Amino acid sequence: MQPSLFISHGSPALILQDTPAKTFLSELGQQLTRPDAIVVVSAHWETPAPIVGITHSAQPETIYDFYGFPQALYDMDYPASGAPALAEQIQSLLSGKSFDVRLHPSRGLDHGAWSPLKLIYPEADIPVLQVSIPRNVPISFYWQLGQALRPLRAQNILIMGSGAATHNLSYFNPRMGIDQPIMPMAEQFIRWLNQTVTEGNREGLEQYLQAPFGRENHPSPEHYVPLLVSAGAAHDPKGYVLHDSIEYGFLSMAAYQWQ
Repeated sequence: MQPSLFISHGSPALILQDTPAKTFLSELGQQLTRPDAIVVVSAHWETPAPIVGITHSAQPETIYDFYGFPQALYDMDYPASGAPALAEQIQSLLSGKSFDVRLHPSRGLDHGAWSPLKLIYPEADIPVLQVSIPRNVPISFYWQLGQALRPLRAQNILIMGSGAATHNLSYFNPRMGIDQPIMPMAEQFIRWLNQTVTEGNREGLEQYLQAPFGRENHPSPEHYVPLLVSAGAAHDPKGYVLHDSIEYGFLSMAAYQWQ
């Protein structure tokens, strides 16, 4: 039985930096049972409500959905194969739960998928597909999506939400160091999030905007809701903290796991 994970993928430059989060991700693959495939729910693929998209390419391209970073990042790729047959299975699984599902044969892997996976499974020898997050749906939708994906875990398929435990880039400026002192608003939100995940409190997780500094840490939902998908895919609602560090004083790199 594969776990369900949520990973904070941070900056695209994560791969080039020497940070606790990079070390954690580089060691994570050795700690997990090797999956037969990986399903990534990334903050960087949103679809119109209520459509759920699934990548359907046998060889998905590496998408460079970021600008102004070192050339070394654009020279990288993540040549993992896709999983078209699995995509069709997931389409059937979700359609049976009344989700509106579309296959995307030309969609590649965005940096929410390939950037952390390049550290976790650098050989790129495990098939990967992505499932999108629809915009403007009720918050309960994401948990229900995770519940619908849950049976995949028994097939040795890893479910990985990829977003950010905190994500408000308006706090960033180029003069900041990666080891900037932690801002109280980020510290308080992460303290709340760690506790809420470990308690298995679905209602609390869904009401994250009422948490301490919830709106300040997530002015938009796309980097948070992959966590709800991962939590919804759990058999045991009580998760645990795999990693907890903060970069630039406000950008949490927290990671969580559920059984």
